[in-house]
Amino acid sequence: MAFTRKRQREQQLQLYSRERFSLLLLNLEEYYFEQHRAHHIQHKGSQKERKIRGSLKICSKSVIFEPDAISQPIIKIPLRDCIKIGRHGENEANRHFAKTVSGAISLIFSQVYFIKEHNIVAPYKIERGMMEYVFELDVSGKVEDVVETLLQLHRASCLDKLGDQTAMITAILQSRLARTSFDKNRFQSVSEKLHMECKAEMVTPLVTNPGHACVTDTTLYFQPLNGYPKPVVQIMLQDIRRIYKRRHGLMPLGLEVFCTEDDLCSDIYLKFYERQDRDDLYFYIATYLEHHVPERTAEGYTLQWQRGLLSNYQYLLHLNSLADRSCSDLSQYPVFPWVIGDYSSSELDLSNPETFRDLSKPVGALNQERLERLLTRYQEMPEPRFMYGSHYSSPGYVLFYLVRIAPEYMLCLQNGRFDNADRMFNSIAETWKNCLDGATDFKELIPEFYGDDVSFLVNSLKLDLGKRQGGQLVNDVELPPWARSPEDFLRKSRAALESEYVSEHLHEWIDLVFGYKQQGQDAVGAHNVFHPLTYEGGVDLNSIEDPDEKVAMLTQILEFGQTPRQLFVTPHPRRITPKFKSVSQPSSYNASTADSPVSPGEESFEDLTEESRTLAWSNIARLEPQEQHRIHKEAVTGIAVSRNGSSIFTTSQDSTLKMFSKESRMLQRSISFSNMALSSCLLLPGDATVISSSWDNNVYFYSIAFGRRQDTLMGHDDAVSKICWHDNRLYSASWDSTVKVWSGVPAEMPCARKQHFELLAELEHDVSVDTISLNAAGTLLASGTKEGTLTIWDLTTATLLHQIPCHEGTVGDTAFSPDSRHVLSTGADSRLNVIDVQTGMLISSVTADEPQRCFLWDGNSVVSGSQSGELLVWDLLGGRVSKRIQGHAGAVTCMWMNEQCSSVITGGEDRQIMFWKLQY
Repeated sequence: MAFTRKRQREQQLQLYSRERFSLLLLNLEEYYFEQHRAHHIQHKGSQKERKIRGSLKICSKSVIFEPDAISQPIIKIPLRDCIKIGRHGENEANRHFAKTVSGAISLIFSQVYFIKEHNIVAPYKIERGMMEYVFELDVSGKVEDVVETLLQLHRASCLDKLGDQTAMITAILQSRLARTSFDKNRFQSVSEKLHMECKAEMVTPLVTNPGHACVTDTTLYFQPLNGYPKPVVQIMLQDIRRIYKRRHGLMPLGLEVFCTEDDLCSDIYLKFYERQDRDDLYFYIATYLEHHVPERTAEGYTLQWQRGLLSNYQYLLHLNSLADRSCSDLSQYPVFPWVIGDYSSSELDLSNPETFRDLSKPVGALNQERLERLLTRYQEMPEPRFMYGSHYSSPGYVLFYLVRIAPEYMLCLQNGRFDNADRMFNSIAETWKNCLDGATDFKELIPEFYGDDVSFLVNSLKLDLGKRQGGQLVNDVELPPWARSPEDFLRKSRAALESEYVSEHLHEWIDLVFGYKQQGQDAVGAHNVFHPLTYEGGVDLNSIEDPDEKVAMLTQILEFGQTPRQLFVTPHPRRITPKFKSVSQPSSYNASTADSPVSPGEESFEDLTEESRTLAWSNIARLEPQEQHRIHKEAVTGIAVSRNGSSIFTTSQDSTLKMFSKESRMLQRSISFSNMALSSCLLLPGDATVISSSWDNNVYFYSIAFGRRQDTLMGHDDAVSKICWHDNRLYSASWDSTVKVWSGVPAEMPCARKQHFELLAELEHDVSVDTISLNAAGTLLASGTKEGTLTIWDLTTATLLHQIPCHEGTVGDTAFSPDSRHVLSTGADSRLNVIDVQTGMLISSVTADEPQRCFLWDGNSVVSGSQSGELLVWDLLGGRVSKRIQGHAGAVTCMWMNEQCSSVITGGEDRQIMFWKLQY
């Protein structure tokens, strides 16, 4: 889930500094300047004097003291509430002569906040009345400078006009930035060349942190002015996969950098003071980054979505990102639609159109009676007119949904308080009803409603969120009757989003939010008009001279909500639903038999085969070894078996291809193509040709009938690690970081002219590719690299669908489930990961006690070959090993299973092949 991952990253950074302090303790638009180690001295000069050790933070609008002991609350003193600031014990008249009087700072004020006592997140406690606090700095020589800074910031906080306050604080900030620069000692290497340095702010939800950004020939750096949360943030240019220019506060000043292909959460979001700085830094990154992936267009994603290669969820994520929505900016958080309109039934019927919300209308137009009232007001309103007084997405609405996992954000947004208990996110059904009937509630949803993390629905932090009018405590979110659990609610919500009805109508909602009905007369006709300040270009902040008006406008823009950047100016195409339906077909063999009519009551051979598969996998734990044969001098690397099961072909690191007869239990042939290891083999349809891949960069074709090599494909610049075949196309993976797709049929006669293999596509990777697999239809390819990345490719367009860094270390094996919905991968990190093909999400992960080198699976159960030589039978749904079967004396390196799934052959590092049989 987007916000959860973002929060986890921030918590990791906070752990780095071992502080309870967070920038969320500051007011909105407040800056944290510096900190000093100090003691808070209570009852100074009396017998009750007590010193509390901690850190004194100087911020633009407050002073914050963070005690080292977590039992003590963090103290926040607003500067506007300060009556006197100076050295402790000094008189105003001789303040400049008081350097020897005291090493402590005295603050006299009328209000103080106590926060996170015992490290418990709760509404801030406020104490009012005249008070004096004394803070003794470790470095007494700093006292005078700190007092001068506090007095200067105090003067800014006490100015009558908010615009004047902001202008003075901005001047102080810019002065501090001008006096400092990026510390070149922070470069990773002395040989780095600096290309650009400028002032910028790092953006995280609700807060910005000023500092210096710079880019070298290898690295992007950001150094916070205050050294928080760590001295420098660095991102290697070679790791960057996506860069987006962003607007921040409706101004083109943002830059967001991602080191992953599909994650919602960026690695850094920077806001610049000058547009030219933003554009220059973007240019430098794009220029000096060899592996820079250019921004994709909305249309490119639309085509993939239309053809069923992107799920509805994926497509909406891409559109949000292209439209400047980011989980780092709560005023532009990704927006998702309500798609379900039934929150009262005991069962959710996704086949009934009445179950769904009308996606052709904005939330404000779903209730006709309310809409008529709004239209009456709209007609009577002077220009500029708008229909809705609130937006469908704003920081308040995002945190309304996420308060249970992001309570500190809510406290930051609402000045240390949670919302009224009756206005909290208490019930899905109540929230939907209020969106239909409420006079000012038109909010849509966020991606979390269609994800797999239920934490935003559950009060796992045991927060005290208050009591409702009826006396019940606010706790977990109340679910609709059709949801048995939070997990079930998210599953059914995701199923609704991917349903046939939504797939047929989602383009109508896209027209409203990202498309041609977003603005202009089409928006008026669709009853989709919001306040002018929410639209890009609605106001030019730079043209506003009155500082008060400018600050008020910016505050409204940031807090009221922002309409996404318009992506489409013509009606959005609808999804091609027949193609969409074909994606959900259970398997390729079922798809092929669907075209062949079968008489009523007549069972096809394929039906019987499917029954045998189902029976076999339900008894897969009864797999037992039958016999074993040592036929190689090194580890076995590949197994191929003739259709009748009589001949077994194996490759080995001993550089030989061998043919073994199952009937006579004798080795019939041994072929050597080169003196380097062979890595895999396969048997072409018709059982006439065996193909072997080699570490000598070649692929060899061997004629069984003529007993000799008939073709050699010199296709790579490094070892060929794995080959696959489908429909007269060869797929070869290599350590040269490519997977190549070839078209051609090898010559049947060894004396015939060699067949020319045409290179159809080259799928490029960053590092060497160790394994590949095809789905049953031959339309998708999964590749695994030595650095642990699993990539899913669409072979119909030779385009990358997902790139998932899901393992630490080499990916050992990959395979699609029979229905092509999931990919299973194993790696050197001993994990078995299941990836959702449409979304690219990791939906299941189990860890073995040792690496699993290869496997077979039916989409639910897995038989894997382990490093120690055992076969492990896994129940993936239960996340456990259901049986261990002793097999080889060394690692199991390759596996083969017959079509009925009743027989298995394995090869191992012990140079043996083993025959296994199911015992029903």
